[in-house]
Amino acid sequence: MLTHDRWLLPEGIDDIFPHEARALEQLGRTLMDRLSVWGYRQVIPPMVDFLDSLLVGTGHALDLETLKLSDPVSGRLIGLRADMTPQVARIDARTARVGIPARFCYLGSVIRGLSGHLDKTRNPIQIGAELFGDASEAATTEVIHLLLETLALVRVDNVHLDLGHVGIYRLLASEAGLGETEESELFDILQRKDPTDLRVFLADRQVAPGPSVLIERLLDLNGPLDVLDQALEALAPGGPLILKAVEEVAKIGRRLTASFPSLQLHVDLAELRGYQYHTGIVFAAFVPGQGQEIARGGRYDEIGQAFGHARPAVGFSADLRMLASLCALKGQYESVAAIFAPAIEDADLEVAISQLRGEGVIVIQSLGGPHETAERLDCSASLRRLEGRWQVIQND
Repeated sequence: MLTHDRWLLPEGIDDIFPHEARALEQLGRTLMDRLSVWGYRQVIPPMVDFLDSLLVGTGHALDLETLKLSDPVSGRLIGLRADMTPQVARIDARTARVGIPARFCYLGSVIRGLSGHLDKTRNPIQIGAELFGDASEAATTEVIHLLLETLALVRVDNVHLDLGHVGIYRLLASEAGLGETEESELFDILQRKDPTDLRVFLADRQVAPGPSVLIERLLDLNGPLDVLDQALEALAPGGPLILKAVEEVAKIGRRLTASFPSLQLHVDLAELRGYQYHTGIVFAAFVPGQGQEIARGGRYDEIGQAFGHARPAVGFSADLRMLASLCALKGQYESVAAIFAPAIEDADLEVAISQLRGEGVIVIQSLGGPHETAERLDCSASLRRLEGRWQVIQND
C-alpha cells in the first residue's frame, strides 16, 4: 500500500518538476553557449569516481561533503562527486599539450553529504569554467571577467565581488610555525574577524612577534581597492613574496574595474574562503539580500600534481538553480508555448504536426482521453482544420 512516506526524499534532496526543469535547461544552454564562445570546451565527467580522485587537492571540507561507498567491481572506495573541479583537473592532465592553455566548462549535478549553504540544498546543479596551463594575472582576470559576464547575461543585478589572496595567509602561517590543527584554529578565528581571540591565540602559541603582528594586521586590510596601498606598507616586513601577492591582487583589481567601471569591488586579505583548496587569488560574487555567495572561484595551482601533470589552474563555479532563482529573465525562461492537436487519424494533420515539431514548436497530440483538453494540457493554441487545411489557432 502506498503512503505519503514514499514521496519523501533525503533531507536537502529534491525533485525538479517539468516547469522548473525546462527553465533550468534553457538557462543552462544559454550560459554554456556563452562559455563556449570564449573558447571553453564542455566536458562531462562521471557522477561517481574513485575517492582519491574526487578529493585530490581539495582539503578536509570536501571530504566531509562527499558520500562514499564501496565499488563491488574494484573493491575500492568510490564517491558521488560533490565538486567537479578535481575531475576536470584529471581530464586536463590526460589531454594537456605542452605550453598550451586549456579551457574547459561543465554543467551537471553534484551530490553533497552535508550542506554548507543556507538553503540546505544537497543536490545543486554545478556550472563552471576552468583554465589550466597559465599562471598569469591575465588568466585569472579572464576567468573573473567570464564570471561577471555570465551573471550579467542572466541580468543578476548589483553584483558585489570580494577579492582576496590565500597565499598571504599561507606564508604567514608557515612563518609562524603553526601545525595543521593550529592553522585550522587560526583560520576559524580570522573568518570570525575576532581581534581579541586572535591576540589570545597568538600569545598562547607563542608566535614570534614578526609574523604575529602581520597576522593581526590582516583583519584591518579590507575595503575598496585602494586599501592595497595600505597593505603594501603594513605587510612590507613580511618579505617580497607577500608583497608580490598584494601586487597581484592590485593588478587584477585594476583590470576588473577598467572593464567593469560600475563593479562594486571589495578587497579582504583576511578572506580565506576555500584556503585548503586554493593557492592564490580567491573571489566570490554576492548580491544584496542573499546570505551566501552566488558564485565563487580562485586559483588552485597544485591540483593536477596527483594526476602526474601539475599545471597552473584557475576557475569558478556556481549553482544553476540559485542563478535561476535570481535571474531577471526567469519569466522568459519559464514561458513555453505549446500547441494542442486532436486525436484524429488524418494524413494532413500528421504532416502539419511533423512540420511544426521540425521547426522546434511543441505539439501535444491528444491520446483520445475525455479530459485531454488544450487548457488542461497547458496549450495556448490548437491545430484546427479550417478552409480545407490544418491551421494554428490561438485558444480563446
